[in-house]
Amino acid sequence: TASRAWRLVDLPGMYSLSVQSQEERLARDYLASGEADLVIVVCDATNLQRGLHLVLQCLSVTSSVVVCVNLLDEAKRQGITLDFNALSRALRVPVVGCCAHQKRSLQSLCTMLDGIEPDDEPPRAERSPREIAQEAARLAQLTVHRARPGPANRLSGFDRFLTGTVPGLLAMLAGLAAILWITILGANALSDALSSALAPVAGFLNQVLRASPAWLRGVAVDGLWRVLSWVVAVMLPPMAIFFPLFTLLEDAGLLPRIAYALDTPFHRCGACGKQALTCCMSLGCNAAGVVGCRIIDSPRERLLAVLTSSLMPCSGRFPILTALATMYFAPSGALGSLVSALALTGLFLLSIGFTFLSTKLLDRTMLRGIPSAFTLELPPYRRPQIGQVLVRSVLDRTIFVLGRAIAVAAPAGIFIWVLTNVPVGEGSLLAALAGALEPVGRWLGLDGVILLAFLLGLPANEIVLPLVLMGYLASAVLPELGALSDFQAVLASNGWTWQTALCTAVFALAHWPCSTTILSIYKETGTVKWTAVAVLLPTLLGASCCALLHLLFSALG
Repeated sequence: TASRAWRLVDLPGMYSLSVQSQEERLARDYLASGEADLVIVVCDATNLQRGLHLVLQCLSVTSSVVVCVNLLDEAKRQGITLDFNALSRALRVPVVGCCAHQKRSLQSLCTMLDGIEPDDEPPRAERSPREIAQEAARLAQLTVHRARPGPANRLSGFDRFLTGTVPGLLAMLAGLAAILWITILGANALSDALSSALAPVAGFLNQVLRASPAWLRGVAVDGLWRVLSWVVAVMLPPMAIFFPLFTLLEDAGLLPRIAYALDTPFHRCGACGKQALTCCMSLGCNAAGVVGCRIIDSPRERLLAVLTSSLMPCSGRFPILTALATMYFAPSGALGSLVSALALTGLFLLSIGFTFLSTKLLDRTMLRGIPSAFTLELPPYRRPQIGQVLVRSVLDRTIFVLGRAIAVAAPAGIFIWVLTNVPVGEGSLLAALAGALEPVGRWLGLDGVILLAFLLGLPANEIVLPLVLMGYLASAVLPELGALSDFQAVLASNGWTWQTALCTAVFALAHWPCSTTILSIYKETGTVKWTAVAVLLPTLLGASCCALLHLLFSALG
């Protein structure tokens, strides 16, 4: 603030000091410790009574409390006005209003903090839950005035539609299909532009290293740089489009409603509805989805979510699925991108089905129990803040995930170069390993090269496609990224059909997690047993589905 420096400690959100989750327990213990000179309780202006319940409880822990009433803009749209002076007199603590996404409105909070002198008054007498509920209702009635029915009431019918299980899921699929369509339309052009821009760098590096030993140029240029350029050119465009669009839905208030609609099917699988939120996190990164499972209070349900988190297609698998959908499941012409988006939506739907199936299987066998209830706040519909969405999606998601992929792909590129340049018989070590895996790959409807690419893609799924191409071309040098039509021609010359593409897509959806996710699972579970289950479960599921598809295709000729 203007006159003093404050150290702000942001505690996990909570509605009451009667805690359930570990995060709420940490927040309560910090408040009770007395370390804070001042406690700012942020309340929702559109639902003040709920926030006042926490305010009254905090006053029984500390006397130094400031009430900050947020979302004043939303309250105004709903015809709600609040008497801050009356609330301040009744509570005997400072009360200030703000609209957090408008930075200028926070000045009133800073001004108030400048004039506050924290004291050592003892906390107020503790009240029973019933007394607190009655007092919160009385204060809300004293403070809140609704001049007219607001937009929230007019949108109640739309809310009932989105939060219904069947219409909510249909709306989710329609929105996902639209996002994927836009992503595919833009990603192909951006990928071509990036590959063209990165192509001259290999020649420049060769010139810089021309006096170096041949093996060093091979490692640096043909190994490290070409894999990195593949990862950037293939992975960045779809993420740079998909994540901002997905974040727009989140910022508009639609994702919590989709999570609410998914609560019923997750409950039928013996899990918690909060797992829908962790599934959304896993779309960006499975490791982030694993860590996000901490929001689930029940240890059993948290473990269910952790063990099935890798069944959602992360950003590393997104380019594989997009390329296969574009090359093999879409006709040429104007409708190609739309059909490709629908095929990709079907694959996403299949991943959700895999998640339900695996969760139900674990609930009936290793993790029996009764699903718990949870509280999910449905935020008001808001106009998305485009600038903030771009910053969050590009920096927090796209750049973060891309940086992790680059960190993993760099040493992987060196390792791949070594495999392709170590001679074994008349071929390379890479070709020998692919030949050894050929029988298993054929049994799964794949081949040895595809299966080896997935195995070597353990550090990052982003390198699976370049590995497939390198294996087929029997090249010691990773080829430059070209158009998808060129890639499809290489695949076709090596026996690929749409059945091969379908089995590859299914295996991309369900196979072992990447190394980062495996490490995250081990840290969250603390045991080798559950980490092994998290690796074997999707692998066996994907292998079984691929084998069944291969048998079906063989039977049908």
